[in-house]
Amino acid sequence: MKEWIFTTDHKRIGILYLVGSIAAFAVAGIMALLIRVELSSLGPTLVEDASQYNVWLYFHGAAMILAFLIPGLTGFVANYCIPLMIGAHDVAFPRINAFSVWLFWFAIVLALLTFVIPDPPDVLWTGYPPYSVQTDGNTAFYVFTVHLLGFSSILGAVNFLCTVIYMRAPGMGWNQLNVFVWTTLGAFVIQLVMIPVLASAVTLLLFDKYLGTTFFNPENGGDVLLYQNLFWFYSHPAVYVILLPAVGIILEVLATFARNPVFNYKVTVYGGIWGTVLLGSDVWAHHLYTSGMVDWLRIGMMVTTLLISLPVGLLTISLVGTLYKGSISFKTPMVYATSTLFLILLGGLTGIPLAMTSLTVHLAETYFVMAHFHYIMGITATFAVFAGVYYWFPLMTGKMYNETYSQIGFWLNFIGVNLTFWPLFGIGIDGMPRRYFDYQMYPEFESTQMLSTVGAFIVAAGMAITILTWIHGAILGEKAKPNPWGSKSMEWTHCEYPPGPGNFPTPPEVTAEWSPYNYGKHTAQSL
Repeated sequence: MKEWIFTTDHKRIGILYLVGSIAAFAVAGIMALLIRVELSSLGPTLVEDASQYNVWLYFHGAAMILAFLIPGLTGFVANYCIPLMIGAHDVAFPRINAFSVWLFWFAIVLALLTFVIPDPPDVLWTGYPPYSVQTDGNTAFYVFTVHLLGFSSILGAVNFLCTVIYMRAPGMGWNQLNVFVWTTLGAFVIQLVMIPVLASAVTLLLFDKYLGTTFFNPENGGDVLLYQNLFWFYSHPAVYVILLPAVGIILEVLATFARNPVFNYKVTVYGGIWGTVLLGSDVWAHHLYTSGMVDWLRIGMMVTTLLISLPVGLLTISLVGTLYKGSISFKTPMVYATSTLFLILLGGLTGIPLAMTSLTVHLAETYFVMAHFHYIMGITATFAVFAGVYYWFPLMTGKMYNETYSQIGFWLNFIGVNLTFWPLFGIGIDGMPRRYFDYQMYPEFESTQMLSTVGAFIVAAGMAITILTWIHGAILGEKAKPNPWGSKSMEWTHCEYPPGPGNFPTPPEVTAEWSPYNYGKHTAQSL
């Protein structure tokens, strides 16, 4: 226990991020089930007023995004894999890395106190004033949780940018990096630039509620839209903090299980990844289309929101192109990875009408937005994390998971999420508003809400099976053979399983011909 608490080994820190993020995922998932049960029928079901329902919404949204997806991708996978992928013995600043993971754990504990304190936060996950200032809920808990997670992410960003720039194996050029390394670098640049803006916004919120300032009070010269602009200036780029590493994991899995190099590597990196980073900072106002902004700004943000389809489209083309003429094996990591192609397509296409000002006026604040958001970010990124856990499971544990139960878990998850969210597009178009705990004025939507609730419980069964297969495999799984997937990437070809301190028995050196995707027809084989 002492070795885990005081560890500075990037691999153990990655595992700590994984455990914490999965714990947050589980509790946030329970909140989702409570929400779905409440919405399954007309009238109050579990609660008599909206306050408790709002607490569920707050924890579900904040924990899924800030405590599961971002730490799972830029904490767990980045920590465990990036030093191994670039041939480094550890990260640049191991003690700062350890500090960042414990800041994350403290934030998890603080968030869980929501269910203990007498005045839990009642601010949803956005914290919009004036409600978050006037509510009796404890807004400070929300603010301090964001602060802790933000500090953790900033430290991680500085650490990994330094690690990749200065600690690559001798001879490793920039165009020899794994795509996942590139996507994570892009995500960390966004975190480093944008998180201070979010921290400023929630700090001003704290001052307004507890110190009597009026930054967001129009009666005394403040502006509620100031908070919304500051919040979304970070929180929309946060979509790409999640999407980019998710795409990186998917490409690593697709390349390995299709026995193909990443399609259009340089275009994917310099056009897709960095184009998304650049344009992602200038699209936040599409979240405010119905908030009273001037028309010229609304039109400008519509154009930039549509333009970001270009770099994201390049990433999607790379995903599909990597499969072309591949020798494909559908192991569990691969079925999760390939399923995201459908999820990205559906989520991306439904984002186009939301970018159009004329359509968003009608679709804003409806279930259409919620269904789109879950498809393009929540489900896609979650499936990417699961694909990554299964893919690197033999490397992390030295053992194999149970393939049969893992496939059962996948199909329950895939069927369940589509049953949950696909029908919500329809009732969103028909006008069902989101965030309502009771919808007696819309009785025609009750059957759809019940269908969505059934889907949520199917997802819960699939997630439970998935997590249990990880626990069973780590304890009782069969010993993994060397490089079970036949990957060409450095973490599989130069390490023992699991890697020991210092990662590599012999420090690796890279030749000009080496590539983590050096597959060809002569290497194609059945896995």
